[in-house]
Amino acid sequence: MKRYFPLHIRVPLIFFGSAGILEYFIDSGDQPAFIKHPEIALLLVLILFIIIVFEVCYAAINNMMLQMLSEEERKAKMNAVVSKPSWLANFLKNATNATPIEHEEEIVLNHNYDGIKELDNALPPWWVWGFYATIVFAVVYMARYHVFDGDSQIQEFENEMEIARIEIEEYKKTAKDLVDHTTVVALTEASDLEAGKAVFIQNCAVCHKPDGGGSIGPNLTDEHWVLGGGINNIFKTISQGGRPAKGMEAWSKKGMKPSEIQQVASYILTLAGTNPADAKAPEGDIWKAE
Repeated sequence: MKRYFPLHIRVPLIFFGSAGILEYFIDSGDQPAFIKHPEIALLLVLILFIIIVFEVCYAAINNMMLQMLSEEERKAKMNAVVSKPSWLANFLKNATNATPIEHEEEIVLNHNYDGIKELDNALPPWWVWGFYATIVFAVVYMARYHVFDGDSQIQEFENEMEIARIEIEEYKKTAKDLVDHTTVVALTEASDLEAGKAVFIQNCAVCHKPDGGGSIGPNLTDEHWVLGGGINNIFKTISQGGRPAKGMEAWSKKGMKPSEIQQVASYILTLAGTNPADAKAPEGDIWKAE
């Protein structure tokens, strides 16, 4: 390690590697381990101190041993270290098995094409073993999908799509603002109805009166509906607006969330049959659920 990683790289590598290992094994939540646990910071400082002491001692011992050698021995030792090939050079040599350029005359074939000579270089080991790996993969693939009837790509796709559909449905159960007029259901919890009432008083009462009896807008307490009753139609009318040029706005475009529209639509359903005083005359057709 000392040969391939100099001191200014080796010390930070060991220090931060130790810190990373401690961080991995210690559950510290969103904060770094050495902040949440001060003893970890002390341990890291101790590790750094030990590394520095070790490096200083190693350098001193190595220098002392060199001083004990003769001049010729020191030169021979330094030359041996310098001339020794690095691990990268050894790896490339073993991976390519290439013939050095100074020995190419040994592998020249008796082929000459307008001065272009052909060499009998062996295939690189990485290529050979890669080729063998493709053969093994092909045998395993054939056995898996053509002998033992493994799922085809189409079947795998359909299985994953089915899993995705189930996950989406589960997600929609908790993602309230993904609801639309086709998936909305009436809410019955008192908290939801109170929230819907607050939205109704703030935004809808100006046209429909606080009791839903209707003024500019139609009466919301009788059986007659201009654009259809029921939670789905009411949600759609609030979200997308009413009849053209009739004043009903598309509240989804004004920033009302789908969950809020669901709450106010559910509250409107509770107004049915309340018969408020001075209610507006019925408009539209009598609506009954299918």
